[in-house]
Amino acid sequence: MVKVAVDAMGGDNAPAEVIKGSVRAVNEDNRIHVVLVGKEAVIQEQLQQYTYDKERITVVHAEEEITNEEAPVMAVRRKKDSSIVKAMTLVKNNEADAFVSAGSTGAVLVGAQLIVGRLPGVERPPLAPLLPTAKGVTLLIDCGANVDARSSHLVQFAKMGSVYMEHVIGIKNPRVAIVNIGAEEEKGNALVKETFPLLKNCNEINFIGSIEAREIPAGYADVVVCEAFVGNVILKLYEGMAKTLIGKIKEGMMSTFRSKLGALLVKPALKETLKDLDSSQFGGAPMLGLKGLVVKSHGNSKSDEIKNSILQCISFKEQNINERIKDSISVNEA
Repeated sequence: MVKVAVDAMGGDNAPAEVIKGSVRAVNEDNRIHVVLVGKEAVIQEQLQQYTYDKERITVVHAEEEITNEEAPVMAVRRKKDSSIVKAMTLVKNNEADAFVSAGSTGAVLVGAQLIVGRLPGVERPPLAPLLPTAKGVTLLIDCGANVDARSSHLVQFAKMGSVYMEHVIGIKNPRVAIVNIGAEEEKGNALVKETFPLLKNCNEINFIGSIEAREIPAGYADVVVCEAFVGNVILKLYEGMAKTLIGKIKEGMMSTFRSKLGALLVKPALKETLKDLDSSQFGGAPMLGLKGLVVKSHGNSKSDEIKNSILQCISFKEQNINERIKDSISVNEA
């Protein structure tokens, strides 16, 4: 059984969509036990709408909430009875295997390091979402946790990303690339120029060189390494472009009587194709390199993404990813 502590009060659509996604996860996979953390009366009222195994959803009361407007460090330190802090404490105390939240990103990042803690040897835990590509998925690492990273951090990102992609996603010998403004080794800013030879000489990863942003959607690499400033820009542009593209396709399909007739014919195939562009199907972004699993979902997550964020914790635990990352980092340090 994989026990996942869920921040029931976090996110734009909490608690309704968070609780709905949690119930769906429990009903879909009997290996999941969800601990909903938040205002108990509110949670219990929502749960009454659903049919589920009562033994596999428990509630832990937390009176306080941390909002996006609060300073993350101060909020985590002061609000000990908040849903984020209490849920992460369950992970710290080994009372839960993982934590999932669509709440304040800053509070989740701060709490992950202050409460859950880093694995030995890990310098900076990165956020690593999966991006849909023409060939499947690519892991973008880092997308938000370390805006000012050093070359040694990026090397560890590459190691941790390789472990995740091989043992959770099932891609053998994943291809690792560093985000750059060209393919040539001499190109890039100071960080990229310093990191490139370190990755090139790292025998534990399958480094294929630089990757330009336009090559990411084509699936040229399985792990895309960068610091969080670049990664977050890539992620937001990726999501915005996908949303715009889907919107324009729908608009074009409805523009004339003839296009509407055509839309009826292609709708099933088109719906299946466009589904591949929906990043919510992959769940949230795991924060790698911690003593327990922390998964950050989008702030506007609906039940689908919450459900998938919970379910992705199964492979993480079953494949013992933390031990593999620890071993990988220790080899690198040696």
